[in-house]
Amino acid sequence: MKRYLRERYREAKRSTAELVPSIMSNLLNPDAIFSNNEMSLSDIEIYGFDYDYTLVFYSKHLHTLIFNAARDLLINEHRYPAEIRKYEYDPNFAIRGLHYDVQRAVLMKIDAFHYIQLGTVYRGLSVVPDEEVIEMYEGSHVPLEQMSDFYGKSSHGNTMKQFMDIFSLPEMTLLSCVNEYFLKNNIDYEPVHLYKDVKDSIRDVHTKGIMYRAIEADIEKYIRYPEQTRAVLAKLADHGKKMFLITNSPSSFVDKGMRYIVGKDWRDLFDVVIVQAEKPNFFNDKRRPFRKVNEKGVLLWDKIYKLQKGQIYKQGNLYEFLKLTGWRGSKVLYFGDHIYSDLADLTLKHGWRTGAIIPELRSELRIMNTEQYIQTMTWLQTLTGLLEQMQVHRDAESQLVLQEWKKERKEMREMTKGSFNTQFGSLFRTDQNPTYFLRRLSRFADIYMASLSCLLSYDVSHTFYPRRTPLQHELPAWSDRPPAARPPLLQEAQAK
Repeated sequence: MKRYLRERYREAKRSTAELVPSIMSNLLNPDAIFSNNEMSLSDIEIYGFDYDYTLVFYSKHLHTLIFNAARDLLINEHRYPAEIRKYEYDPNFAIRGLHYDVQRAVLMKIDAFHYIQLGTVYRGLSVVPDEEVIEMYEGSHVPLEQMSDFYGKSSHGNTMKQFMDIFSLPEMTLLSCVNEYFLKNNIDYEPVHLYKDVKDSIRDVHTKGIMYRAIEADIEKYIRYPEQTRAVLAKLADHGKKMFLITNSPSSFVDKGMRYIVGKDWRDLFDVVIVQAEKPNFFNDKRRPFRKVNEKGVLLWDKIYKLQKGQIYKQGNLYEFLKLTGWRGSKVLYFGDHIYSDLADLTLKHGWRTGAIIPELRSELRIMNTEQYIQTMTWLQTLTGLLEQMQVHRDAESQLVLQEWKKERKEMREMTKGSFNTQFGSLFRTDQNPTYFLRRLSRFADIYMASLSCLLSYDVSHTFYPRRTPLQHELPAWSDRPPAARPPLLQEAQAK
């Protein structure tokens, strides 16, 4: 049996090595748009946008600014020890979509079935041993009642907070750094208070204008790729598409950014501009009326009967917006980076089409296109299939061989995780399951892409077809797939 299993192993290795060249000739295009739901751009008459991380992309300097400013607010206003100033922002520590247990002060990655990915649970800056995690949660499953609420918040008895915003990366890192300081110095503290203080400090970086003033003072340092946004807006305008902007950012900040990206006449491109909308409340609260903002940023008291082109409006609500514009249903496509605050209500309650901006997608696809990653993943899948088939051999000799295979499989999983992020791995997958983040992305976004510039590669009448991935009980007869069902390939894009 031992010789038999070894031979099957060698055969599998040979067949895997033969597969890799064909996979390498069909690499995924990092600038492609991916579809969860069939959608034709020919049906879209109106394009809507969030501002931060949708129309405008920021440099790596911004998260360092937010981290440092919030850390200083903790020291100066919340009386935290000055020694925490020694901690600096690490852009490689956290990933988006993680959950934070507010009462236990641990950060973790959870999959689509509410299972914790062991090895991704961190208290402070140190990983929590698997045995401790299993004891803490009586297994690795997090019950529904402990999960965050619909918008990812820790409220109404939920103990978990999910960090879905790109701006939350410095928040997670700061939480972990302060936790680390308290733990290393044996300082007793209340985790709930720490979470609230860090959350308030991060909020104040925005609401007190610290971030806005810094960006406005050195706009070239912080805003990246303005020419790409400009090209997308120009393309849509040339094809007669209506456009609107709904953002939580303030008027003067948006105006300066858009002047830098598009020019002083940027408002001529947009049929409606709404600032300080307070999403997601904007999509649900029917009571708040719109207010016009004049050229000096002063709020006017006029009653709004029509949303006029070239004007800027503050607050309001979507129900009034729909009444004043008549823009309803699937002819509207709205883009945003926050799956909950930007997209969830629109797709669930209002029938708009939605596009998610996921900047991390481009870097993850580039990793997935490397030969090392393809070799590892191809062999990992083959070895998993071999384990499934050979587990019927229960004799002691066979079991020793299977244990060796399991050990190799575990090592490869750890290696692939580290390819994306040493602590938490990929934004989209745990070891074998989709992440909780991807589950929500699949539900609330019709299409998703790394940036708005991906639209430049597609005609305004293009139809996006989701790939028919096989269910567990279906035969993956991929050789029979029609061309439209294949993934968007890098080679085809380069040939064009």
